[in-house]
Amino acid sequence: MAQLTSVSQLSDVQPTDWAFQALQSLVERYGVIAGYPDGTFRGNRALTRYEFAAGLNAALDRVNELIAAGLAETVTREDLATLQRLQEEFAAELATLRGRVDVLEARTAELEANQFSTTTVLNGEVIFGLVSVIDGNNANDEPIDRNPTFGYRVRLNLETSFTGEDLLTTRFQANNITPLGGTNEGVLQTNEGRVEFDGDSDNEFQLGLLRYRFPLGDRTNIYLAATGNGFVDLDASAQLTPYLDGSAVSLFALRNPIYNYSSGAGFGIRHFLTDDIEINLGYLVPDAGNPDPGSGLFNGKYGALAQAIFYGFDQRLRIGLSYINSYTPSDEFFGPATGSNLANETFDRPVSVNSYGVSGTFTLTPGLAVGGWVGYSNHRYIGRGDGNVWTWAASVAFPDLGGEGNLGGILVGMEPRLTEIDDSVNGGETDPDTSLHLEAYYKYRLSDNIEITPGVIWLTAPNHDADNDDAIIGVLRTVFRF
Repeated sequence: MAQLTSVSQLSDVQPTDWAFQALQSLVERYGVIAGYPDGTFRGNRALTRYEFAAGLNAALDRVNELIAAGLAETVTREDLATLQRLQEEFAAELATLRGRVDVLEARTAELEANQFSTTTVLNGEVIFGLVSVIDGNNANDEPIDRNPTFGYRVRLNLETSFTGEDLLTTRFQANNITPLGGTNEGVLQTNEGRVEFDGDSDNEFQLGLLRYRFPLGDRTNIYLAATGNGFVDLDASAQLTPYLDGSAVSLFALRNPIYNYSSGAGFGIRHFLTDDIEINLGYLVPDAGNPDPGSGLFNGKYGALAQAIFYGFDQRLRIGLSYINSYTPSDEFFGPATGSNLANETFDRPVSVNSYGVSGTFTLTPGLAVGGWVGYSNHRYIGRGDGNVWTWAASVAFPDLGGEGNLGGILVGMEPRLTEIDDSVNGGETDPDTSLHLEAYYKYRLSDNIEITPGVIWLTAPNHDADNDDAIIGVLRTVFRF
C-alpha cells in the first residue's frame, strides 16, 4: 500500500464528515495513513470504518512515538483532544482491530519460524561429445579405424528439500556413447583412454542417483543412497581434485581411481572435526535390494571407505588420506574402471581389495594450481594369491585462463597397472611395461550455461605394453546446463 499525505486522497471517505476533517488535519501534520494506489479503501461501509480505524490507530502510534522521543511539544493540545474524541467514536473498531493484529502477529511469528516449504527444483545437464582415435593401435597392436563418434549424455536432477537444510536428489540419465575402451572389448581393448562421459543406456532414461542428505548438528552430514555411482556421490572425492572433476575429459583424470571400487546403495558420513579437518565414511553395495544368497547389504559385493582430509592456507591446500576395502565375487569386478586389462581382472576368483590413496590440490595463486594422487591396491584373489596395482598422476591447472570461468589443465599419470602378482595367479604374469597417460584440455565458458572443452589424450604403450604403438584420442565436449 502506498503512503498518503492527505485524507482527501481517500475517495470513499466523505469530505463533509467530521471524522474526515479531523483525520485530514492529523495526516497533513504527521503523514500517518496508507491507502491503495487508486485512493480507495475498496470495502463496504462497515469495512470502511475498520479501515478508517486502522488509519486512526496509525495516527495514535505516530503521536506516541513523538512523545516517547521527547518531542511532546510538537503535538498540540487540540490534536490530543481530537485523537481522544476519535478514539471514543471508533472504540469498538479499534478494539476489534487490535485483537486481529494480535492474532496476525502470532500467526506471522509462527510462519517465520516455519517459513520453509517443501520445494522441488529441476535442473539438468546435457553433454554433446565428439570422440575419435586420431592415431595408434589397440591393446593387441592391431590398427584402429579412425572413426569419429558423436553422442550425448543427459542428466535430469530433481532436488527436493523438506527443511531447507536437507536435500533429496533424484537423477535420471540417458546416454549413447559407447566406451572406446573396456576390458578386452571396445576399440582400444583396454580401459585406458576412456572419456569421462561415456556409457550407453540405449537412449533410455534410467535412475542414476537416488540420495538423501541431511545435517546432524552443525558439522555433520549424513548420506543415504538407494542407488548411485560410487563414493563420489557421497561427496568424498571432488573436493580433493576441484580443477579436474567436471573439467578433465578422461575418466582417469577426474580423481584417484581407487574411488571406483564402489557403487550402489548404502550410506555415508561427512564430518568436520574442525574447520580444517574433514572425515568421510562410506559403505556401498550394488545388490542391496537382492535377498538371494551372496547379495543384500552384508553378504555380497561391497565397498567401504574411511578418509581424512586436511585443509590449510585458507583451504587453498587440501590433502586426503584414503582407505577403501572392497569385495567382489568372481563376476563383474569392483575394479578401478581405468587402466590395464590385468588391473581389472578377477581371474575367475572372488577378490578382496585393500586400497590406500593420497590425493590433493594446492592453489598457489588465483590462476595456478597443482595437484595429483598416488594409489595402491592389494588384490587378494581368494584361494589363489595376491597382486599389487599402482596408479599415480600429477596435474597443473590454470583457473580463469583467458576469461572468468575458463580453465586450462595438463595431467600426466599412470593408469592402474598390475605390478606384482603371485605365481599361482595368471602364471605370475604382470603388466610388462609402463604406459603414461598425458592429457591436455581447455574448458571455455561461452555463457553461464554453456561451455565447450576440447581435449587430447595421449597414451604411451597402451595397456602397459611397449609393443603397442602410442594412441592419441581427440575429444570435443559441449555442456549445456539449465
